Order: sequence, then structure tokens, then C-alpha cells
Amino acid sequence: MKKSDIQAQIDAALIAGTPSMAEDEAKQFFKLFDIPVVEEIVESDVDRVIDACQNFGFPVVLKGLGKKILHKTEAGLVQIGLANQNQVSDAIGKMKKAAGRKLESFLIQPMIKGKREFVAGLFRDQQFGPVILFGLGGILTEALEDVVFKIAPLSDADMDDMFEQLKSKKLLEAFRGEKALDKTIMKNVLMGLSRIAMEYPDIKEIDINPLIVQPDGSPVAVDGLIVLEKPKKKINQRYDIDLNALGACYYPRSICFIGASAIPGKWGHMLLTNTLSRKYKGKVYLVNPKGGQIAGRPVYKSVARIEQDVELAVVTIPAQQVLALIPELKKKKVKGILLITSGFREVGNDGARMEKELMQAAYEAGILVLGPNTMGVCNPHIDFYCCAAHAYPLPGSTALVSQSGNMGTQLLAFADQQDIGIRAFSGSGNEAMVTIEDYMEAFEIDELTRTVVLYIESIKDGARFFKSAARVSRQKPVVVLKGGRTKKGEKAASSHTGAMASDTKVFDAACRQAGIIQVDQPMELLDLSAVFSSLPLPKGNRVAIMTLGGGWGFITTDLCSDHGLEVPDLSKEIIERLNKILPPFWSHENPVDIVGEGDPMIPKICLEELLKWDGCDAVIHLGIHGKRVLVNKMIESVLRTDPNMDKASAQSFKDMVLEFEEEYTQYVAKLTQKYEKPVLGVSLLTDEISRTLYRVDGCEYKSVFFPSPERAVKALWGMSQYEKWLKNQSSLKSPLLHIEKKAKARRWCFCTDF
Repeated sequence: MKKSDIQAQIDAALIAGTPSMAEDEAKQFFKLFDIPVVEEIVESDVDRVIDACQNFGFPVVLKGLGKKILHKTEAGLVQIGLANQNQVSDAIGKMKKAAGRKLESFLIQPMIKGKREFVAGLFRDQQFGPVILFGLGGILTEALEDVVFKIAPLSDADMDDMFEQLKSKKLLEAFRGEKALDKTIMKNVLMGLSRIAMEYPDIKEIDINPLIVQPDGSPVAVDGLIVLEKPKKKINQRYDIDLNALGACYYPRSICFIGASAIPGKWGHMLLTNTLSRKYKGKVYLVNPKGGQIAGRPVYKSVARIEQDVELAVVTIPAQQVLALIPELKKKKVKGILLITSGFREVGNDGARMEKELMQAAYEAGILVLGPNTMGVCNPHIDFYCCAAHAYPLPGSTALVSQSGNMGTQLLAFADQQDIGIRAFSGSGNEAMVTIEDYMEAFEIDELTRTVVLYIESIKDGARFFKSAARVSRQKPVVVLKGGRTKKGEKAASSHTGAMASDTKVFDAACRQAGIIQVDQPMELLDLSAVFSSLPLPKGNRVAIMTLGGGWGFITTDLCSDHGLEVPDLSKEIIERLNKILPPFWSHENPVDIVGEGDPMIPKICLEELLKWDGCDAVIHLGIHGKRVLVNKMIESVLRTDPNMDKASAQSFKDMVLEFEEEYTQYVAKLTQKYEKPVLGVSLLTDEISRTLYRVDGCEYKSVFFPSPERAVKALWGMSQYEKWLKNQSSLKSPLLHIEKKAKARRWCFCTDF
């Protein structure tokens, strides 16, 4: 077989209605892409089969072939270890009986020695396109599901990561007298599959199982399946979004509320009053056909009666009435519609048709639509809060997009409570026009955005999401929480490779490959946004732990180990330096237990000594901050029970402890800046004034404190994962990171001169 003949052969098979290539044909195809295959002979005459077995020398492997036979093992058409002519003849008879007319010929192979079996393959995911698989093979493939996925095309770093992710990766090393896997050859296999996936779209699935690792470490394919199918055209309505118009939706100089209401609790009242309750400086117009006044402001009976042009329309009227607005909005030069209204695609086919018609009309009018069925947007940098959440986080660098209104409300409220700054927020709703990818690409080139945080329940275009995320991650972290992760996608797979996948597994693989940091809980979204926006990235995964008490240190060490963070032994030099500060009975190991000493200088000095140490990349300190909560409660108990206690003295003591904590938070931020290493704190106790972030004037970084070791370790793990991904990408010129000329031409920044 020649490469020039491949497509012709595929076309002929598809025309004939043949869904697959025979195993021998598949292996000839593999050879052209540097995939090593076992030596074999195909014969249809029984006598020739016997001769071939004798020429190879017993024992041999015998397989039954036929174009309509996909799974030979399940059909009883694979016999291994046949030791003589009689066993071969007996196997031939059984195969003829089992397969009947489907049996066309026999494949004879020598027995390949090797104690390790792997699987490699490809399949086409409906969302993400071609996916390459590698994992534990043979009969254990589906039993143990120890497999790894990557989106094609692959880079060298992708393949290294596939080896690293394998749970049974010890099998890649020297094993029971056999040499370590020759990774160069295995990479040729995976890269060959990647090339096939990109060059031949009519190949739906490939299954190479098993790939036997021979005693010298070289893998060889002893079985293979190629499934063919003409790719179905994916209908995916996509609008070319003007990012300048999207920016204007966050910086509107004028807003009209269409459907403004005087009734508290209604969307038309809630969004209006929320916007007006802040210091938003733009012009605000109210529209309701009844006219009159609402919130002390005049109400226009129609958009047409507004004297000035308007940049953003906030629409809360019924879905059936929205389409009629488009001509009026066009005349007023409206750039964007914040479509709060529900009753579109989410209610069924009629709603979907209405939504499609509305989007097309708006797009032709040059109007961007956010939503429908959205909870709104906010931009703290101009005190613009036009959303359902009555939460007002500080201006910051975390861009937040949520496909769930309730989740968005919760996240904004938490950010407000914990002083986590927000760059901008959007509830994306149905994403009928502006999708999660558009938001991501907009925040990619916004200078004020340092972290992109997404809550996702579904994506419309997996391939675009993957490419956009891979590009954005090169510049700033992307943190994702995926809802509905337990629901498996239904896949009609013809091969074992395809059957191993699910929507969740492929999405997870795409995120890891694109540098996205995935989290499991809503709170972790903002925990990671806090550290990414407030701390330098670690340069490795080595952690020094300082604790006020041994138990917490041990727990934190275990958590670090669970998350792939190293807690290295202290060097002799740092032990000697700490000996000069701490009493003789300190732990003399990492974690460093400062044994509850009362001198307020001790934790400061020890923290700086650890940051000086070149054996660590980050420091977690526990229990120093938050002692005031314990002290305050203790003093309250004393005041209630001891009449001799002076209230002024008690208050003075409380003030002194509070002052120490304030000084300590400032000291931590300054040390972070001095040594360019992340420092994460865990508070002993928290109360109503406790926060996650503590700002220090003139300091680039902030002090970060979490209420538990678990949250601190997971946040540091996310930073470490991102740093590792960046390091792997820095030496690559990955095809995923290509930016089209068209995208370059659309580059912009959010305006900041409101």
C-alpha cells in the first residue's frame, strides 16, 4: 500500500458499504505512519495456512478475517499459542463454524513475547474532534480503564504527559527482567495516529490493542482495527463577534431599561434599582408603554422617544415582543442588548425558532446580544452593577463568566465578602450569539484581566473552546468548574477505543491539554482567582510548611502529597539558622513547628528564613493569623466571670492582638514581594471581619489567608499545575497556539476612559 492509494481505498470501501478495513489492511496502513506491526501472512487455503504456521515455527497465533467482522475475539476468531498442526486444524474448524460466510481468510502471526500490553487509538468526538488514546491494553483495557486522552494534533509534551498520567506508569519502566518501554517508538505510534487523524477525516476510529512491549522494550502492534465513516457536517451557528461591541457592554455610557417596572422583585425593577444604587455615571433611560415615573425618573413610552442615542439596552419584556424592538434599537445606534428575558430555546422548538430569528435580525442590525435568559453583567471598575446579585465586589483582575445565574450570584457575593476583586462579570445565559469562547477571547486581550474564571454546563463548539483556551492560558490562567460532570455522554462506538470515552473524560482531557485548571467546588473558583491575582507563580512544587502546632503540619503535609506537592527535608543550613530562633524542642523538620512561642517576632523571622531557603518554591503558614478570635472569646469569658478584670485593659489587649495581625498581614505581603515566592496562610479561626485577601499600599502582591489547610493546598496545587503547563509549553511551537490573521485584526482592549 502507498500513501497515494490510501484515500482511494477508503473511498472505495465507503462506496461499497464496508465499515472497516480488515486487520491485515489496517496494519499495512499503520506501517506507512511508522507504527511497528507484527510480521504476518494472510491465507485463505487451509493447506497454505498450515504451511505458513510451520514456516513461522510454533507456537503461532491464528485469526479469522472478514470485512464485516469487527471484534474477532468476541466472535471466537482469535486463537493464541497454537503449538502444533493439529491445534491449528482444530482452530480453523471452530472459526469456520463460528463466523460462517463472514469468514474470508486467515491471518497467521508468530507469538510475540512480552509481559506488558498497551492500547493506542483514535476516535472522533462530536465536540472536540479527533482524540488520541493511550493506556493499559489487552483484556484489562475496559476492566481497569487506565487510559489517557489527548486532542489531536499532538505535541511532544502532550505525549510525555500521557505517559505521566497513566496510573500504571511503572509498567513503562524496566519490568520483571524486561527493559523499559522504548518511549521513542511509542511516541512514533501516537504521533502516527495523530497524523492519520488530521489527514484522513473519513477514518472514524482506530483501535490498536494490544501493543505488546517485547523484552527489549520495543512495542509492536499485534492487532488493529480501522473503522470508516463519512464525517457528518456539524451545523453550528456562529456569529463573528465584534469585540469592541462586547467591550461597550461593560462600559456603556448610556443605558435604556426596556420593561422598566415600579414593582419590587420584578426584573425590570431589580436591575434598574441595583444599577442606580451605585455610583454609575452613565445616562439611564426607562422605557415602559405606560409612561409616567419610576424611581423618581421619567419613563419613555417607547425607545423611539428617547432623544439621545443609547449604547446598551437592558430588555426584560416578554420574549414574543423582543423581535419588534430591533428596528428601533438600530435607529438609536444600540451596540448591545442585555437580554434578561427567558422563554426562548430553553422552552422547546418554538422558543428555539424565535431565538434564532431574533439573533439573525439583531446581527444584521449590527447589535450584539448577551443572553437571552441571563442574570446580567457588572463592571466594578466603573461601579456598574446591572445584575440580579446585590453584591458589590471591589474592582480587580478576575473576569468571571457563569452559565448559571444562581452560581454567578453566589460567586459575586463571596467575592464581595472576601475582598476578591472582580474585573468584570457576565451571566452568559443561553449564549445564542455571544458564547463562552467569545468571552474568553475578549478577556484574553484585556489588559486589566489577570485570571479568567468560568462556570460551564455545556459548550457549543468544543474545538474552538479548546483552541481558544490553549491560547489564553499562555497569557493568563483559565479556571473552570464544569457542571453535570457525572452524566456520561452516549457514544455509538465501533471500537474498544471509542467505547472507553465519555463526554466528561474528553472534556477533562481537553482542559488539561489546554492548560485550564479544573476545580470540583464553586468556592475553589474564587480561591484560585485569589491566589492567581495576588501572588507570584511558584517556580516548582516544593513546599515549606510553618505551623503553630504539629497536627496541622502533618495534615497539610499529607494534603500536599495527595496533590503532587513535595514537602522536602530541611537543609542542614536552615536547621542551624532556625536553631538560633526556636527553642531546642522544635520539630527540626519540614513542617516547621514553632511550638506556640509567644514572641511575635518568631513567626516573622521563621517565615523569612524559609523564604530565603532555595529548597522550597512556596510557603504555607498555619495558625499565626486568626489568634485574635480565640483571644477575644477568652477575654469575653474572663470579663463575664472575673469582677476584678479591668475592661480598659482587656480592650487594650484585644487591640494589641489585632494590631499584631494587621502588621503580620502587611509583613507577609512584603516578604512575598521581596522573595517572589507565593505565601499562603491558614487562619487559626475566622470571624465576620476575616477575609481571604489583605491589601498593602505600594505592594504588588497581597496577603492570602484561607480558613482550612485543604483550601490552601488546593489553591497552591492549581498554581503549581499552571506553572508546570507553562513551562512545558514554553519550548514548543504547538499547532494549537496559532492565532489566525483574522483574530489578530480584531484585537482590542476594554476602554478604561469612561
